[in-house]
Amino acid sequence: MEARGLTDWRAPWLDVWQGTGARVAQAWSANTPLHEALNREQAAPVHFVPQSALPAGTAYEQYIFDTACCPTRENLHDFFNGLCWMRFPLTKQRLNALQAAQINTLGVSAQRGPVRDALTLFDENAAFLQAPQALWEALLAKDWQRLFIDLRPLWSQARLVLFGHALLEKLVTPRKPVTAHVYVMQAPWASLAELDTLIAAALHEQHLATKPFAPLPVLGVPGWWPPNEDPLFYDDPKVFRQAARPDL
Repeated sequence: MEARGLTDWRAPWLDVWQGTGARVAQAWSANTPLHEALNREQAAPVHFVPQSALPAGTAYEQYIFDTACCPTRENLHDFFNGLCWMRFPLTKQRLNALQAAQINTLGVSAQRGPVRDALTLFDENAAFLQAPQALWEALLAKDWQRLFIDLRPLWSQARLVLFGHALLEKLVTPRKPVTAHVYVMQAPWASLAELDTLIAAALHEQHLATKPFAPLPVLGVPGWWPPNEDPLFYDDPKVFRQAARPDL
């Protein structure tokens, strides 16, 4: 059985998910089927249905696009996916529409292509960052010493919101290597609803094909994980990898 009780709602990366997430988790833990627990919130633009509702041979993304129903399994992966549909409805709808368009054009095959790969990466592992320019520059340069140590005080002016449901699932059991793909968009936003609107409007096939993401080991974020108070935490090249140098 899925380990439903492992979600610690005090974790900083779950800040934006707490209220709805805790209610759904409580109902699910009381043996309400997950799709029913999600539907009780009435906050998503899709209706959650059991996985068995997905017809054999029908692509998951296409089924959602055609029916506005989201097949849901009894696991944490789909639990967090449901929460994402509630918190970021416009972005999830846009991702789904782009996936359906790709399927309609290219069909379904083992090779997804660059756009579908980027869409899947976004849906599963994206994060959104609002931060001073200096932090963005260090992140894009993979200058971890500058990002997390030299510029550490600037993180008090930053906000990182995790979006990818696979990313959120991984952090139920936090491990140092867990890495988000920060969507490179530096437009200001004041609320999650505003962020949702901005992201949905920005998502286009050509841009996504360029893979506009910056990797970020999320447990390195100041205040997110007690061990990173020790500067030696970042002295780990397997996690905090240097940017590749161009050949001279």
